[in-house]
Amino acid sequence: MNESRSKIWLNAEWCFNQGDVPQAWYKGYDDKAWRKVTLPHDWAIEADFSRDYSSGSGYLPGGTGWYRKHVVLPDRLEGKRAYLTFEGVYNHSQVWVNSYYLGKRPYGYSTFTYEITDLLAYGGAVNTIAVKVNHAETADSRWYTGSGIYRDVYLTFTHDIHVAQYGVFASTAEISLEGAELQVETRILNETGEAAEISVLHTLVDEDGINAGTSVELLPAAGGTELSQQVIQVKGPKLWSPEAPNMYTLITEIIWKGATVDEVRTPVGLRSIHFDPAEGFKLNGEALKIKGVCVHHDAGCLGAAVPGDVWIRRLRYLKDMGCNAIRMSHNPPAPVLLDLCDQMGFMVMDEAFDEWEGVKNKWSTGHNVYPPKHFGYYEDFPDWGITDIQEMVKRDRNHPSIIMWSIGNEVDYPNDPYCHPSFQTMTGNNDANKPAEERVYDPNKPNAERLAVIARRLVQAVKACDKTRPVTAALAYPELANLIGYSDTLDVVGYNYRESLYFKDRSAYPDRVLYGSENSPGLQEWLAVRDNPDICAQFIWTGIDYLGEAHGWPIRASQAGFMDLAGFPKPSYYYRQSLWSDTPMAYLAVRRAEEPGISDTGGRSGGKPSWNWEPGERLIVDGYTNLAAAELYLNGKLLGVGRPDESGELLLSWEVSFEPGTLLLTGKDGQGRTVKRELHTAAAPEQLRVTADTLQLRANLRDIAHVELDIVDAAGTGVYGAEVPVTVTVEGAGELLGLENGNVQDLEPYRSHTRNTHHGKLLAYIRAGAVSGTIKLTAVIPGLPQAELEISSL
Repeated sequence: MNESRSKIWLNAEWCFNQGDVPQAWYKGYDDKAWRKVTLPHDWAIEADFSRDYSSGSGYLPGGTGWYRKHVVLPDRLEGKRAYLTFEGVYNHSQVWVNSYYLGKRPYGYSTFTYEITDLLAYGGAVNTIAVKVNHAETADSRWYTGSGIYRDVYLTFTHDIHVAQYGVFASTAEISLEGAELQVETRILNETGEAAEISVLHTLVDEDGINAGTSVELLPAAGGTELSQQVIQVKGPKLWSPEAPNMYTLITEIIWKGATVDEVRTPVGLRSIHFDPAEGFKLNGEALKIKGVCVHHDAGCLGAAVPGDVWIRRLRYLKDMGCNAIRMSHNPPAPVLLDLCDQMGFMVMDEAFDEWEGVKNKWSTGHNVYPPKHFGYYEDFPDWGITDIQEMVKRDRNHPSIIMWSIGNEVDYPNDPYCHPSFQTMTGNNDANKPAEERVYDPNKPNAERLAVIARRLVQAVKACDKTRPVTAALAYPELANLIGYSDTLDVVGYNYRESLYFKDRSAYPDRVLYGSENSPGLQEWLAVRDNPDICAQFIWTGIDYLGEAHGWPIRASQAGFMDLAGFPKPSYYYRQSLWSDTPMAYLAVRRAEEPGISDTGGRSGGKPSWNWEPGERLIVDGYTNLAAAELYLNGKLLGVGRPDESGELLLSWEVSFEPGTLLLTGKDGQGRTVKRELHTAAAPEQLRVTADTLQLRANLRDIAHVELDIVDAAGTGVYGAEVPVTVTVEGAGELLGLENGNVQDLEPYRSHTRNTHHGKLLAYIRAGAVSGTIKLTAVIPGLPQAELEISSL
């Protein structure tokens, strides 16, 4: 690879202090006593849970923190232009380099970059980066945000003639199986101060490194900015789709005086997208239902500081469930997550904001418990909103996974704060929980007509950066949004939980693309998409449980997900899999006869994957399968047969009296396919089974091993009801990042190395260190044999 452009990751060896230190911006400040941390880092997740903090953000603190990093740069970089990039700091960050103040960034989810060319020292000198993070008020969000530098940080060095940041934009103009036309726009900066004749060379290579097309243009680049627009013809393109996420690499070279002075590599996916009011969504010309979930940015015990490997595991589970799309709710995600969506085949709704200039209610003593607090991004939106949304679009616009830009989520929430005289009593989502005075029109509150004005500005800002994708928003109260013209500003219109309006509004607005931008997981909500060609999508709330939006102490997280905080699938995951996945599957969920099933809870919960009950107890056994028919056996005896499609809930249920042994569900179809699922009665716990998803890591401070710890009996059957403390120690060439069991009522501090199992399971996150060697994990449970595991770090 050409060495004209260098990138230095700065995640290691930061000095951290929680609390304000007014002199910490000063290069000469003595930080030797500060704690050493590795980025990404979230200081809030290490604290004690307390009901004194906001329920909305998971009963964890904010506050002020300082980070300092000392860097010695190689002399070979002297004379190059230097840029310092932060992928996410929550929030209100201020940055200094060598005592020089660079600026601030209020929004905690934006990626931002400062040029620091003239501020760096070489020749063995130490450079000091200082960052103040001021997350003073935790009740500034409706979900957990984290606190600190919770995403990656890096330096980029370039020649004086170079591609500008986010300066390459590649989009597919024409595409078919025979050929594709890739349009490439390149913005070049000439900071030599003199005119320079340069060549801009683009080479597209496939995943095997085979040249798929080239284009070259000669530009007389005077001092300043030049714009190159070229077209690459690709024969027989490998198209990108969720089923086949084929990727290319676009290599852009700037050639001056016969030498390559800059080289940028851009991942590219060749695909076409089209939204049609009557025919729904088409990818590469083929109709496709968008089976999406909403996802927040935290990961249980890791807080907001989530390594890429953790997302890989979670995305694999979602893929296996049949999910093909992710809504990034409700803020710009980590770049690594978008990279993985490209590589693993997920379509993405990239979303910018949860509030604009009108502040939303922030629950601090339980979800929808009055009175709320009123902090948040609204105070910074007037000055920063356009900057932040354009930063998101320019940063992310080369990702083939992204099919929509969302400018906001539920900013039209009734009386929160906008209202309108046409609606004297507002009846939106969850309005029954509001006090009467909060549901009555108040002329002294902001008029909702303002929303259309702001929306037009945001849409214009997005389209100034990218016209190849539609702009959308998630509407809480479509009746209002349609009246005031807010909906008319959007290319495609998302409805949150308003399936009841689909038929009426499709008739009233026949030229409008309408879809579900946020939905409950019930069967009827899915059938509204599956059985209507003009409704192309749903995004279920949510794919994974998340910290915050808590309903009240001691519950500290939302339990809306198909997977828990540890990323372990719930029974609702398998019911959804039976509706969405084409891969043969079967699953058993057991409940007492008087307890609600999955259909009674709107697809959210019901039953347990356990066959340990009282002798003779009356039980309901629910069977989920995507095959045509299924049979239920208990200890080899056939109890019943059935077809899911003959059930109103597309599942099978049998009433069974408990007896110990083996419960078996066998799914079958007319094509000879069969699939089985068994539950065994577990005996007393005998051992702790320890398994890892990998036994080899790279010594890079980034790689993660997921270690599952299961309580099992002598036969190896999991003991679902086991809730026992496990103490985990990690020695050698790695560290324990955290322990997660998925129990939203477990208030043990996440910094502890002891945690109870939940449903007989516990997950440990192990991160590789910077030096190769062996990582040894030891797990101890009172009364059971000690368990050990070794992982190599190379």
